Amino acid sequence: MKTIAIAGTFDSKGTEYLYVKKLIESFGVKTFTIHIGVFEPEFEPDVSNREVAKAVQANIDEIVQKKDRALATELLSKGIEVLLPKLYEQGKFDGILSFGGSGGTALITPAMRKLPIGVPKVMVSTMASGNTEQYVGTSDIVMIPSIVDVAGLNVISTKIFDNAVFAILGMVNYTHEIVTEKKPLVAATMFGVTTPCVTFAREYLEARGYEVLIFHATGTGGKAMENLIESGFIQGVLDLTTTEWCDELVGGVLSAGPNRLEAAGKKGIPQVVSVGALDMVNFGAIDTVPTQFLNRNLYKHNPSVTLMRTSKAENLALGKVIAGKLNKATGATVLMLPLLGVSGIDMENQPFYGPDEDQVLFDTLRSDIDKNVVDLEEFDLHINDKLFAETAAQKLIDLMK
Repeated sequence: MKTIAIAGTFDSKGTEYLYVKKLIESFGVKTFTIHIGVFEPEFEPDVSNREVAKAVQANIDEIVQKKDRALATELLSKGIEVLLPKLYEQGKFDGILSFGGSGGTALITPAMRKLPIGVPKVMVSTMASGNTEQYVGTSDIVMIPSIVDVAGLNVISTKIFDNAVFAILGMVNYTHEIVTEKKPLVAATMFGVTTPCVTFAREYLEARGYEVLIFHATGTGGKAMENLIESGFIQGVLDLTTTEWCDELVGGVLSAGPNRLEAAGKKGIPQVVSVGALDMVNFGAIDTVPTQFLNRNLYKHNPSVTLMRTSKAENLALGKVIAGKLNKATGATVLMLPLLGVSGIDMENQPFYGPDEDQVLFDTLRSDIDKNVVDLEEFDLHINDKLFAETAAQKLIDLMK
């Protein structure tokens, strides 16, 4: 029999959680309740808030006495983050359901993110229709908008709760065993302006028995890839599109954070890296571009995305940071430079054609790369040339072998 964990603040939302608990059990599925509220719950849970606090050496009585809601939420969030993966490993549940406002969502989602990808995770939240990156991160949490605040049972909230229950019941009860041939996993990064390159490389690798996971270099994509590399899922990395560093350094909207380009090096995973789309910084609609950039070379990619051509100074900084990251690699690393352009719009008669800017990037990498660590190779090709793509793919195969 399957078991669904229900984690939440049973002190302030006990009625709502009890409703969900009974509904799940009415379908013949067991529940495993975890109380992460500060005060006494409205019903007896399987795991108390005392046990949750104890997971981080905290005492729930002392937390209550301090009457500091922020501190209490922080400690209980850290406690459930430590405890939840252990409970899953012990076979206590097969999927998890929770719901709440901003506080409840921030409290439980870090713990959900600690569960393996594929474990059903459903979060009903008042925050679900906004920016959910801080809650979902690189995990597969399913967030359902609560429509109304999670406060009491009414004609709207009960319908939303019902749907959330039906969703997670389906996730835990229906499985599809896919029998696939075990193939080496390769992670590759792609952007719209490097799609031809990565498509050629993917097809080349797949024809030779490799499975390729493509990550869209939109910040979240880069973070997800780094996370999977760190978790040991990936055997080789074809990081041809390192554009997320443009947004991290200049202030665009698609940054993958300061740790991008580190995981493969730390894990000693073979990697072939290039400079795809380092000619652009990403912003939203044209009217969202910061004032200080309005006199720059801007390109309206679509109504929601505006691109800005990187300058010589920015390419100098990009070269230095990429060299610094790759120089720390502990595994086989190749850096490939496409001397005729780094993106689909960095070529003659295209809006970001910038040989001078590219030259600064290439010169910086030539001078800063540690040749004892990184094999630097240059090609009189454009990044989207088929020969460049297939050469990169073959080099990765050689490194992996």
